[in-house]
Amino acid sequence: MRKLPEGETERLLKKFRIPYPRHILARTEEAAVKAAGKIGFPVVMKVSSPDIIHKTDAKCVIINIRDTGSARAAYRQILRNARKFKPRPRVEGVSVCQMVPSGTREVIVGSKQDPQFGPVLMFGLGGIFVEVLRDVSFRLIPLERRDAREMLREIRGFRILEGVRGQKPVNFRTLEDTVMKVSRMVWANSGKGRKIQELDINPLFVDEKRVWAADVRVLV
Repeated sequence: MRKLPEGETERLLKKFRIPYPRHILARTEEAAVKAAGKIGFPVVMKVSSPDIIHKTDAKCVIINIRDTGSARAAYRQILRNARKFKPRPRVEGVSVCQMVPSGTREVIVGSKQDPQFGPVLMFGLGGIFVEVLRDVSFRLIPLERRDAREMLREIRGFRILEGVRGQKPVNFRTLEDTVMKVSRMVWANSGKGRKIQELDINPLFVDEKRVWAADVRVLV
């Protein structure tokens, strides 16, 4: 299996109309500073490397970067952390990304090829919660609209999506649409030729209006 490069992953998401935050891949410190200014502070910066799949574990994601000096420091720190995490990693650059609005919630949408049943879709609370709580639901691909709706409501953390302590409920229709789009994307790439073996969108940010696929990993 190989991990799809960032450019190919982005084209795949665009083809199936899965929203992705505005981002620019920078290969030098100066390019990163210019990219941050073009996107507009604050930004997120993270390594782009086929050798570093879990960027947060490698300390290769820095959020809430608010000025040029911080952008320079973040670029250097990310590359240092990448080399500490894995000797001589293949680094395509540093991705400079738009920050999502405050008040969003994190979910995960993923898939895996089961040797007996074929492609399976997973949904649950994202970020660190998926590993700590393991609060997820599963369905066989392809999904019907009913399946997507039920997956959202089966997890124990559904109340978080409904909104707690004054938060507005997330846009469930848009979230269901995104789950359906991921299902179609995996199904379309499950035949002969290139096959999606594993896929993780974690986190997928969602609020009362829209969704953003913040970090995506595709293995083919």
